[in-house]
Amino acid sequence: MTKAAKVERWAGLVLASPALLVFTVFMFVPLVLTFWYSLNSYSGFGDLEFVGLENYTTIVSDSTFWRAAINTVVFTAVTVPMGIALGLGAALLVNRWMPGRGLFRGLFYVPVVISGVASGVIFLRLFDPLVGILNQLANSLGLPSVDWQGDERAAMVSIIVVSTWQSIGFGMVVYLAALQGIPREVYEAGTVDGAVGWKRLRHITWPLVAPTTFFLVVYAIIQSFQVFDSVYVLTRGGPGNATTFLVQYAYEEGFNQRRQGYAAAIGVIIYVVVLIFTVLQWRLSRTRDEV
Repeated sequence: MTKAAKVERWAGLVLASPALLVFTVFMFVPLVLTFWYSLNSYSGFGDLEFVGLENYTTIVSDSTFWRAAINTVVFTAVTVPMGIALGLGAALLVNRWMPGRGLFRGLFYVPVVISGVASGVIFLRLFDPLVGILNQLANSLGLPSVDWQGDERAAMVSIIVVSTWQSIGFGMVVYLAALQGIPREVYEAGTVDGAVGWKRLRHITWPLVAPTTFFLVVYAIIQSFQVFDSVYVLTRGGPGNATTFLVQYAYEEGFNQRRQGYAAAIGVIIYVVVLIFTVLQWRLSRTRDEV
């Protein structure tokens, strides 16, 4: 290795060291500790008691865990396609010239920068069974009120609405970048061949934004498996366990039941699921780039 290469190598390490330090302290060390805690019985106080894989074997027969897992899968199956479709629709809307286009772009993106807790508080007022705006509007139209916190299906719908509302802006921005990268000549050639309206979207736009769609799908799945804050504010997992998701169940076990070793095991399972989708995205994206 030449002297210049060594200098360049050390310069790179020095420049990357702050990011590596932050990653080590706030990501790698907690991850290793989570794996270790998952092999122990620990309440947060006193000494750890090594139990091996006992926490994982308990998970297999834990009906609440499986209910939370099913809720998470259902939530993912509904919110991901809805968020993708609405994000694309918003991007198509604000990509063309229209009065106040910049304002509409900002309004679509506002939910992204609002914290999950704040979003939950906002929709908590909207979904309030007694004084909520939605029930008041329904009553004014002669429709019955909906118990958004007491009915299992209604509670799940409220969580889906909030999460979808939060995801539209991010999808819009990513799709907007992809749409603006499509050459105008492609659309002009399509127009000559009769590709207008729905045909233009189906045969030109949709295939060309397919890589963006794949990225957003994987990203949305990863995010949906980590949903917590808005759920905690809106329903606390209720009624019963109707809206209990994996992250919230881990939180309840770790901080309310003081079973932090068990909660760590749930966290490890969530991490493995997220890791699988992350690796899948990385591998397929790299394969597409090589082709």
